[in-house]
Amino acid sequence: MTAEQISYVVFGLVLLLALIFDLGLLSKKNKKVTIKQALYQTFFWVGLALAFFIFMWIENGQNSALEYLSAYLMEWSLSIDNIFVFILIFSSFSVKEKDYGRVLLAGILMAIVFRVIFITVGVALVNEFEWLLYIFGAFLVYTGIRMFKTEEEKEFDPKRSAVYRFLKRLVPLVPHDGGGKFRVKEDGKNRYTILFVVVIMLAAIDIVFALDSIPAVIGISKDNMVIYTSNIFAVLGLRSLFFLLRGAVSRFDYLPQGIAIVLVFIGLKMLTEHWINQWISKNIQVFISLGVILLCITGSIFYSIFIDKKGTGPEKDKVDIY
Repeated sequence: MTAEQISYVVFGLVLLLALIFDLGLLSKKNKKVTIKQALYQTFFWVGLALAFFIFMWIENGQNSALEYLSAYLMEWSLSIDNIFVFILIFSSFSVKEKDYGRVLLAGILMAIVFRVIFITVGVALVNEFEWLLYIFGAFLVYTGIRMFKTEEEKEFDPKRSAVYRFLKRLVPLVPHDGGGKFRVKEDGKNRYTILFVVVIMLAAIDIVFALDSIPAVIGISKDNMVIYTSNIFAVLGLRSLFFLLRGAVSRFDYLPQGIAIVLVFIGLKMLTEHWINQWISKNIQVFISLGVILLCITGSIFYSIFIDKKGTGPEKDKVDIY
C-alpha cells in the first residue's frame, strides 16, 4: 500500500472508532449536554485532529502535515461562524435542549456527505481546468473584502429563508417536534416534524459556509488527503464546539474580520502562485500560511474578548450570511 492509501485507511478507522466512542460514551440520547461534557468532547475531537497531524507528519512528511494543520485551523475558525447561525435556527424553531445533540449530529453527518461531494467535484475540476484556481482566488478576495467591510449585519430569519419555504412546498410538515421524532404519521400519512426541518437547514447553512471554506482549503493544499481530512475533522468537532461556545460566541465580534483577512491572503496567494513559486520555496510558503492563519484567528478572538468590549453585552439577534 502507498503512504496515501495507508493514511486513508487509518483515517477511516480512527473516524469510525471516534464516532462510536463519542456517541456511545461521551454523548447520551435525550440528555442535556453540560459545559463540562462539551469541554471534554471538544478536547477529544481537537486532540484527535492533532494526533492525526502527528500521524501525517510521520507518514507523509512535514509539508503535508503543516498543510493539514493550516486547513484544519481555517475550517475550525469558520465553524465558529456556523455556531451563531445554528443558535438562531434552534431558537426560531423552539427546539428542546434535550434534542440538540441528536439534531446536530444528523445535520452534521448530512453536511459531511455534501462536503465530500463538493470537494470531489471541486478537486476534479481544478485538476482538469487549472485556471479555475484564479476564479477561486478572485472569489476569496472578493468575499474577504466584503466580509471585512460589512458594518451592518443582515437580519436572518430561518422561517423566512429559501430553504424553509422550499421544504414547505416539497414535503408535508407538521408544526411540532413529534415528541423528538423526525417523522410522524397523522391521518394515515407520513409527515415531517420541525426537527426534520432543522436538520435540513443545518446541512444547508453548512453548504453556504462551504462555498468559502472549500476554495480556501484548496488554496492551502492540492493534496486530496489534506482537504478531506481537515474538513471532516473540523465539521465533526462542530457539535461539541456548539455546546461549549453557544453562550459566548456572540462575544467574538472581530472573528469575521480575522477570517476575512485570511480569505484575502489565501485568495491573493492563489492568484499569484505562479510568481510566488519562483521566489519562495514550498516549505516556506506552508509556514507563512500557517503563521498568517494562527495570527489572524487568535488575534481577532483575543481582541474581541480582552480589548474591545463591544461583544460583552447580550447575544446579538442578527447575523451576516455572506
